[in-house]
Amino acid sequence: MDSQTKAEPMRVLVTGGSGLVGKAIEHVVKQEGGCLEGEQWTFLSSKEANLVDLQQTIAVFEKYRPTHVIHLAAKVGGLYLHMKENLHFLRDNLRINDNVLQTSHERGVTKVVSCLSSCIFPDKTTYPIDESMIHNGPPHNSNFGYSHAKRMIDIQNRGYFAQHGRRYTAVIPTNVYGPYDNFNFENGHVLSALMHKTYAAKSKYVCVYIKSVCVFSQDVARLFLWVLREYDEIDPIILSVGEEEELPIKDAVEMIADALDFKGQIVFDTSKSDGQMKKTASNAKLRRYLPDFTFTPLSEGIKKTCDWFVNNYDIART
Repeated sequence: MDSQTKAEPMRVLVTGGSGLVGKAIEHVVKQEGGCLEGEQWTFLSSKEANLVDLQQTIAVFEKYRPTHVIHLAAKVGGLYLHMKENLHFLRDNLRINDNVLQTSHERGVTKVVSCLSSCIFPDKTTYPIDESMIHNGPPHNSNFGYSHAKRMIDIQNRGYFAQHGRRYTAVIPTNVYGPYDNFNFENGHVLSALMHKTYAAKSKYVCVYIKSVCVFSQDVARLFLWVLREYDEIDPIILSVGEEEELPIKDAVEMIADALDFKGQIVFDTSKSDGQMKKTASNAKLRRYLPDFTFTPLSEGIKKTCDWFVNNYDIART
């Protein structure tokens, strides 16, 4: 990989480049020296190309001629939107993923790193979950369409390696949060929606009580670059803090309240639907490769995200 990088600097196309993880990767590449000399990084947004459409996908690959692809683009939403539109999530994501992977193969892309999600794991399973358990049973019924489409990326990656020798792989981040997230009350991710609720509340608000493991987006971005440059397996890898870091959302809400200086009352509603109740993931594989990687403490990541949200409220997805 190193000699190849020196011989020809990478041209990296990041699909979904305007989203949560895409913006974090852009930050690491442009602000933290993540771009090596001679490399070209293109952050693609849905405004430039609708990747559900094969011809638009091909046109983008012809324009930028990537040697490497980080594939983040997906049709995504919050819990309730997934429950309402499972078929749309299935069909659109199957199309997007097939268009990106097949076009990458046909254009000779050296490596593709796709982004999966911890929601793809079986609903009925043992914990902690690891990379070998993805296909061990049906996912949670609330978002089966999205989950099955994401699972198929792993199957396609295996197929491209078995049939064509392509080194296409995937990562599985757990509950990513950070600047540029979707902060919408109904369709946003849990932590970010809670930040918006806390910011908007005057004296009291209600939230759902669950346990969760959360990872700051810029940590995920740094790990994406490592996977792109160093990780050589086809099998996916979980990008997560250790299972010992799992905490009740109640604790995170208190950190959010502190970050936003919220002094009101917080009520926990145990009657609301909360999707997959538990998603404890093992990061043992990641730690075998990177035993010394340091994750941003949750309180620090929450403070950075809340500060960004307040300062960028007019452009935030709310």
